[in-house]
This record gives sequence, C-alpha cells and structure tokens, in this order.
Amino acid sequence: MSPASTGASTAMGAAVPVRSADSRLAPGGPGYRRMSFALFLAGVATFALLYSTQALLPLISGEFGVAASEASWTVAAATGGLALFVLPMSALSERFGRRTVMTASLAVAVGVGLLVPFAPSIGALVVLRAVQGAALAGLPASATAYLAEEVRPKALVTAIGLFVAGNSVGGMSGRVITGWVAQEWGWRVAVGVIGAIAVVCAVAFRLLLPAPRHFTPGSLRPRVLLGTVRDHLSDPLLRRLYAIGALFMTVFGGVYTVIGYRLTEAPFALPQGIVGSIFLVYLVGTVSASTAGRLVGRLGRRGALYLAGGTTAAGLLVSLAASLPLVLLGLVLVTAGFFAGHAVASSAVSKTATHGRAQASALYQSAYYIGSSVGSTVGAMAFHADGWGGTVTVGLLAVLGVVTITVLGSRAARVTARREPVPAH
Repeated sequence: MSPASTGASTAMGAAVPVRSADSRLAPGGPGYRRMSFALFLAGVATFALLYSTQALLPLISGEFGVAASEASWTVAAATGGLALFVLPMSALSERFGRRTVMTASLAVAVGVGLLVPFAPSIGALVVLRAVQGAALAGLPASATAYLAEEVRPKALVTAIGLFVAGNSVGGMSGRVITGWVAQEWGWRVAVGVIGAIAVVCAVAFRLLLPAPRHFTPGSLRPRVLLGTVRDHLSDPLLRRLYAIGALFMTVFGGVYTVIGYRLTEAPFALPQGIVGSIFLVYLVGTVSASTAGRLVGRLGRRGALYLAGGTTAAGLLVSLAASLPLVLLGLVLVTAGFFAGHAVASSAVSKTATHGRAQASALYQSAYYIGSSVGSTVGAMAFHADGWGGTVTVGLLAVLGVVTITVLGSRAARVTARREPVPAH
C-alpha cells in the first residue's frame, strides 16, 4: 500500500496520516488542456449559433420588410428560449451527467442551425431560433457545473474564464464571418456557414472532453429540484449575482443588437462586411474574461465588479460620439467591462453554491439570458424612438443597477461581519 493511503512512518514508528492527492484537474496536469480546449470549442459553438443573426439584422429587416424591433426577435427568441429551458436542462444534467447533456444539446442546436437558412418567413425564423436557443440551454449551466466538479477550486475562476472566452470568440467569429459572407451571398448562406462551423466544434468537443470522474447522479424528482431552487433563491448573495448577470447582459444585448443599424446608417453608412468586422472587438472580451481570476485576486470580487461596471459605463458614453474611432473605442470598453463582470459573477455563483451547482448556475444563466432578451428588445425599441442615445440610456440604467446592487452587497457584508462573535483567545 502506498504512503498516501497508509500514512508515513515517523522516527518513533508512529504512522502520520497523509492527505491523498486531489484528483481533480489543474493547470499543467493531465487532461486539463483537453478539457479547456473542449469547453472553449463548446463556448465558440454556443455563442456563434445563439447570436448568428445579430450582425445580419439590417439584411433580415430588408428581406422581410420589418423594423429593427421586429427583426431583433430573431435574437431575443433564441436567448429567451435558452433562459426558459436552462433550469430543466440543468436538472437533466444532474441525473444523466454533464457531458451527456452538453453533447445532446449541441447536436440538436446544430441540427436546427442547418434548417435556419431555409426559413420562409420572419415568423418561421423566430420559431426556429427559439427552438435553437432552448436546445443550447444544456450547455452553459452544465459546463460550469462540470468545471466546479472536475477542476480544483484555485483554478476554477481561470477555467470558467476560458469557457467565457470561448463564448467571446464564438460571438466574434460568428458575427465577422456572417458579415462578410452575407455581403457576397446573403444572410441565408451566412447562417448556413455558421451551422457548418458549429458541426465541427461539436464533434471536436465530444472527442476531447474527458469523462467526468467526480459526478454523482442526482434526483429528477420535482420536489427535490424545487427545493434546491428555493434554497438558491433564498441566498441573498446568489440573488445579487443573478441580478448583476442579467443587468450586464442587458447592456451587452442592447448595444450589439442595435450597433449594426447605427453603423449602416448615416453618418457612417458602412457596408455589411465592415459592420461584421466591428465584432473583432470581442477579442478584448476574450482577454478580460480569461484574466478575471487575477482581477479578483487583486481587487476582490466587489472591486472587480465596480471596475467592470465603470468600464462599461465609460464605453457607453464614449460611443455617443459621431466619430467612428470613438465609437469603436466605446465598443472596446463596453466589451471588456461586460466580459470581466460576467466571468466574475458566474464564477462567484459556482463558488457560493454548496449543493445543486447545476441549478445554481442554471438560475444565473436564466437571469443572464433574460437580460439579453430584454436588452436586445428594449434596446431596439429605444433606438427606434430616440436613436443611439436611447440605447445608451438603457445601458447606463442597467450599469447603475449593477453598481447599486454591489454597494448593497458591500453594506450587507459589513453588517454580517459586525454581528459575528469575536472568537475567544
């Protein structure tokens, strides 16, 4: 028997127990890179499919003869479908396993993605997008739960940051590719290309992701699920994190749903390919999300959220300028602030939940994508009513909500600290 299991002998002959090695994944360890790359690809496929129509909204409006507020439903329906189904899908992952549910979700979403280019009307397109979003619901909560179970705690923020970085790459590449493809061959071919790319990502994900070693099947009984959900919603910290995720995504959904309309109109009048390339600023999100762990280490969670909110607000204000370079700078700041805030909040949910992590993550994802649906719809309505300034106003109100919730959380933490008894010496 090994010393790890029997104990090490001292000079007096007594056995001293030695803690067995943590078998969870860690940077530099076997399987960590495969796991990181597999979930990175899952993130790419998820965001590329979920937002595949966002950069194409002006073209969709033109073909079907609908306004921005109507075309925006092709985005809102997908994110809304995800928000509605993420909790049931997380329950399935508790019973059947994270990897199984993620694989099935990607397979269905990819299949629907190959049908989207053939939508005969705006109504059919919205329905297909809603189904696609519902299918993708199995990815976000299951992925973060998988990481919480399979990765060592000290590496969790970094691992989730890499998954979020995959989201940013998927969102960026999907929009850039669709922009240039649509300029030459139309929006239908563009979303078909995204579907084909997602097929490749889905196959590679399934081949690369290590089998779970620390998953314990849970119950599918409704009473157990509702009890777990009730526990999470009764936790003040989790409630604040859910609200923060929703508000950050309200900003992001509104800005990136409307930006295509703003840049194709005067005074910019940019072609569709160039508008799609604007989404290259998502690379900034890749960096900010992947460095969220270091940011929390230096500033603490609340300090990181203040910085993310301030950066986002500054970007919104800068984007009001009638200068293309300043608009781009504003988008860079909004993107950096959003992805940093999202990575911090989502990783805090995984750390805070002591049980039912998939449900805890699912509730966060549900709030997050409800924020996306609200942001894309309300942002488009505000743009229709008051131009870009209206969309910026919606975003600033959401950032104010983030800051207010974080301040209230800081006060609550101080009150709790005062009430805790001082240990006797």
